[in-house]
Amino acid sequence: MDLGLQGKVALVTAASKGLGRAVAREFAREGAHVVMCARSEALEQAAQSIRQETGATILAVRADVTRPEDVEALVEATLRQFGRIDILFANSGGPKPGNFLSLSPQDWAEAVEIVLMSTVRLCYAVVPHMLRQGGGSIVANQSYSVKQPIDNLLLSNSIRMAVIGLMKSLANELGPKGIRVNTINPAWTLTERVEQLMADRAARNGTSIEQEMARVTSDVPLGRMGTVEEYARAVVWLASPAASFIHGHALMFDGGAVRATL
Repeated sequence: MDLGLQGKVALVTAASKGLGRAVAREFAREGAHVVMCARSEALEQAAQSIRQETGATILAVRADVTRPEDVEALVEATLRQFGRIDILFANSGGPKPGNFLSLSPQDWAEAVEIVLMSTVRLCYAVVPHMLRQGGGSIVANQSYSVKQPIDNLLLSNSIRMAVIGLMKSLANELGPKGIRVNTINPAWTLTERVEQLMADRAARNGTSIEQEMARVTSDVPLGRMGTVEEYARAVVWLASPAASFIHGHALMFDGGAVRATL
């Protein structure tokens, strides 16, 4: 299937590794120009690897999406290089784990900045340009916890719901103006970070990585974690013209783990 992404400009945040890097790579493989953003020094190496593999034009911009000035500079750099932004993939790290009494009001404030306000600021920076060019597509990465809370992730469970509300509201507001807005909500997906977590759990529990992975996927009907390649293909399709009538949707990337009928 031709996704219609040849020559489109995709801005991907938190793109130096894991899900963000996989999404940037998949956009590049589909012929898009890609802007990769991250705080990490590993960003340029990730960008160069994708350039070499795909031949795509990649712009790497070091930025922290919790800093308003960094978001503004990121969008300005994108427009200087490419003149437009067709797709925003809004992605960031997650807040710290913990139960209610183990967390402080300061933890809540920091989580709001990481999860909610980073997305708000990215949308404020990008949407006016999409309106001027006559359209665009926004996909925000969240979590399947928006349907099914995860133990010991109170901050994520709570604040990601606010992003869903933001995206659904923006879908109502921006859809008539040619901008599609959706979210993707992954369950356990096999990134380098998750592999490390499974190895740490195995070492603590005297088990194997395979046993720990089986535990966390025991409620997944497909019986495994998703791969970053599967995730990236889902995101890129959702953001692309091939999904032109998918709007205001919270796509679950969970192998069936959420059992709710709606």
